[in-house]
Amino acid sequence: MKSYKEQYAQDGYLSPLQIIDGHQAALSRKALEEAESVFGPLHYRFKIHTLLESAFQLATHSRILDVVEQLIGPDILLYSAAYIIKEPNTKAHVSWHQDMTYWRLSSDTQVSAWLALSPATERSGCMKMIPGSHLKGCIKHRLIQDENNVLLNNQAVTGLDEKYARFILLAPGEASFHHGWTLHASTPNQSEDRRIGLNIQYIATDNRQTLIDDDTALLVRGVDDYHHFNPDIIASRDGQAEALAQQEIMQQRFSTIYKKALACQKT
Repeated sequence: MKSYKEQYAQDGYLSPLQIIDGHQAALSRKALEEAESVFGPLHYRFKIHTLLESAFQLATHSRILDVVEQLIGPDILLYSAAYIIKEPNTKAHVSWHQDMTYWRLSSDTQVSAWLALSPATERSGCMKMIPGSHLKGCIKHRLIQDENNVLLNNQAVTGLDEKYARFILLAPGEASFHHGWTLHASTPNQSEDRRIGLNIQYIATDNRQTLIDDDTALLVRGVDDYHHFNPDIIASRDGQAEALAQQEIMQQRFSTIYKKALACQKT
């Protein structure tokens, strides 16, 4: 049997891995939805772990970090966490893409975890990935016209042979882990329930941001001998006013990185 590291190196992803049980997933979903009743929609709010304690607890869960350590080493920075939410019976989808295209980090020593808080099925619009696609490195993304595409500026990798794609089915409490060059996408949610996941990015401490000088991250395991990132500040309680203001600044910074990365793609 292959180790996690060997399987990840071959396929560019691991799935499914049990992180928390169904009851814990339900409590985490409840915490999210209670926060939404206060702050409004929290879909894809960058670095949500700096605002909500429940998100921080999930992003630093020892079972997740144990897997991440096997994949990128013992010194780990939490770069971001964001809830990815598809409402029931909606047309929103995600085109084929590679995450590393948008971050412009100095190396690909990173991994994304996607922790399900509701069932991720074919009907609810779970992710699908192409095994081994990370080995091709960066693939040219093109601009498409699709008002239902969730990706910023309608970026997409086109002309793919999807017969090799695999659906990433997850029960609440299970997670997948994927490489930043692994091609992935998802279809609309045709179910009667919300499809909710916490998407978390981890990077090795020797990584750095190449587009801006004031990016942030948080050391969550090991030591950081490089200090390429300013430290993120975690709220002492959910919804702390200062944390909300800081998160909005980081959301703007995240948009700046995205736009600069997209500009690089056009050159």
